[in-house]
Amino acid sequence: MDAHRLRELEAEARHARERYDLYRAKMYGPRPTDPAEFRELERHYHAAVERLRNAQAQGGAST
Repeated sequence: MDAHRLRELEAEARHARERYDLYRAKMYGPRPTDPAEFRELERHYHAAVERLRNAQAQGGAST
C-alpha cells in the first residue's frame, strides 16, 4: 500500500467520523433527524475505519 493511498484512507475515515459526530450532535437539537440516516453514517464510518485498518495491516506485513 503506497503512502498516498494510506493518506486518502485516513482522510476518508476522518471525514466519515466528522459527519457521524456532527449528525449525532444534531440529534440533540430541536430539529427532527432521521435515525436511518444516522445508522447509515455510522455504517459508513465503521466501513472507512475497517478499510484503513486493513490497509495499515497490509502495509505493515509487506515491510
